[in-house]
This record gives sequence, C-alpha cells and structure tokens, in this order.
Amino acid sequence: MFFSFIDELRAAGIQASMKEHLVLLEALDRDVIARTPEAFYYLARATFVKDEGLLDRFDQVFAKVFRGISSSYGVAPAEVPEDWLKAIAEKFLTPEEMEKIQSLGSWDEIMETLKQRLEEQQGRHQGGSKWIGTGGTSPFGNSGYNPEGVRIGGESKHKRAIKVWEGREYRNLDSTKELGTRNIKVALRRLRRFAREGAAEELDLDATIEGTARQGWLDIHMRPERHNAVKLLLFLDVGGSMDPHIKLCEELFSAATSEFKNLEFFYFHNCLYEGVWKDNRRRFTERTPTWDVLHKYGHDYKVIFVGDAAMSAYEISHPGGSVEHFNEEPGAVWMQRVTNTYPAAVWLNPVAEAHWGYSQSTRLIRELMQDRMYPLSLQGLDDAMRELSRKR
Repeated sequence: MFFSFIDELRAAGIQASMKEHLVLLEALDRDVIARTPEAFYYLARATFVKDEGLLDRFDQVFAKVFRGISSSYGVAPAEVPEDWLKAIAEKFLTPEEMEKIQSLGSWDEIMETLKQRLEEQQGRHQGGSKWIGTGGTSPFGNSGYNPEGVRIGGESKHKRAIKVWEGREYRNLDSTKELGTRNIKVALRRLRRFAREGAAEELDLDATIEGTARQGWLDIHMRPERHNAVKLLLFLDVGGSMDPHIKLCEELFSAATSEFKNLEFFYFHNCLYEGVWKDNRRRFTERTPTWDVLHKYGHDYKVIFVGDAAMSAYEISHPGGSVEHFNEEPGAVWMQRVTNTYPAAVWLNPVAEAHWGYSQSTRLIRELMQDRMYPLSLQGLDDAMRELSRKR
C-alpha cells in the first residue's frame, strides 16, 4: 500500500523520493504518532508536501489510496452514519408543492423570527414547517425546502438560503495546474502592453553586433527584459455554488499567473465586502481589509472578478446580508467603490449567459458592473479582454 501511495503522489505531481518514504517509515517505527488514520494523515502530509499549493492534491491522493482504512482501527460498535439519517429525513417536494410554500417576508422579518425560534425551541425537530430542524418546509434548518430561509448545518439542496449558519472549508486554487486547453491563454494575451523596465539583465544582440562592428572589439550591450506591463487585480469567488466550477477557475488562474507578471489575487465569497483573503484555510484569521487593497494598488490596475453571482439578493443590498458574517455595509457599496477606483473592471461568470436572467442577484451584479459581465467561455474571455484593453 505504501508503494502505491508513493506512485500516486508522483503521478499527481508531488515529489516523493525514497528518502522521504524512509523518513515516514522510520517515524512510524518509532511510534512518533498515535496509531490513528488522522495522525498518519498529518505525518504523511508533513513529510511529502513542501508547497502549500499542493495540499489539495495530497488530500485527493490520500483519500484515493487509504479510503476505508479507518475500519481497521478500534473495535467501536457499528453505528448508522448521521448523514444516512439526514437523507432519510429529507423531504422531496413537487414544483407545485414548492409554489404553495410562502416566504416569511423581508430580511428583517426572517431574522427576527429566527431569534424568536432560538428563544422558544427546547428540542430537536424533524419534518415540520415552523421549528429549526431537518426536512420539512421550515425556513430554519437543513435538508428540506423553503423559498427563503437560514440554512443551519447540512448541505445546500436548492440554493435558496439567504444566510448560512456553519463554518465551511474552501480550498485554494492550484496555481501549478496545467490548462486543459491552450485557448484560454491565447484569449488572455489580448490584454498586453509590453515594456522594457527595470535592471538591464538581457543581452541586446543587435546593439552588441552594431557596437562591436563600430568599435572593432567586443562591445556588449544589455537591456531590461521585455515583459507584459499590464497590472491585474484578480478577485476569485470560492465555495458554495462555485464548487462545480473549480476546474475551470483553476485553468483560468493558472493561465493568468503565467501571462501577467504584475498580478495580485484575492478570494471572496459570493459578494465583495470589507475584507478579502489570500488563503482559504485562514480566511477568518488573516484577512486583508478591502480599503487597504483600494489604497495600495493604483488606478492603472485592471480588475477581473470571477464568480457565478448566485446568492441571495440580500447579500448585495442589505447590511448583515452576508451568509458568513455581519457586514456593516451592503455588498453593493463595496462593488461600487471598486468600479469607481478602477475604471477597467469586468466580471467573468462561469454560468452560461442564457441562465443569467433567472437570477435576481446576477442581474444586480451585472448592473453594478455597468453591464460588463461576460461568460467564462473563450468568446466571453475574448470580449472581456477587449473591454479591458479599451480602458486606460
């Protein structure tokens, strides 16, 4: 099993030498960890992963090779998994039944009702229409259906929650991932403005030949390297409804990091608010204030947002509308500040353009972007790069 683990790591592009393999075996032989799958996972990760950008790849390999290994440890009695019980409790409704279920009303009414439920409820509920629980049609809980509510635990089923009460883990995009198609890079190359700036590090062959011929001895001339002088700010929506688009976003991210020398990227979730982050594993502890971004990077930067714009409209229009925290100012305010600071800004949407009209939040974001929303397709990328090239 260990040898197949090494082979899978190498196949995934993670350097796994025999030396590291022996270090892992020695650590196990000396009992430096508890004999649990979790402890072995962290030991193996610390041994083989030298770059944080490869953590997600390691997780995938570990899950593939050691799936089911936990069954060989301990003698705990068999239990029915909690996820199975939740699935049994989930209520499936026809479209006609869904139309009959009414929303509680405005954002303030929903949040005030949730406060009352928390004060009054004494125990667990399942399949109802009022209390916090699972299944049913209550606006509070999970695994059921309601046109607008607060999801507490569980997984998103109908993409209807206006706020999510849980801590979710998002993964960083892999900047080393090779593109599945070269055409994305070709489209990004429309956004170029070459310049020779900085230290003279490149041989100027023509000037060297001319100088040598004129002087009669070797006359070496150097010049700054020619590079793309475009400065780019990339804001990437991660988590939730963006999970199905991870591969496409990684391809775009990989292309952008190779095409633009002056590139800065930040993550956000659903809509831009007062803080962004560089590492999804530390998104609550190591945030960058959005004001700092606006003050640090000059007006000559071009801005690209990448996201599906699928969210509750309250996340854009209301203070406190964010699904993850209480935002003192609406997301719309921060979007307007960015577009006012950076005249060259576009939004790339991985959802097909034909579906944009069905989402109120997509229409709002498109309006805030002054109609500069483009599909994350080859034609959409081409149009977006042309738009950014026109803005100086």
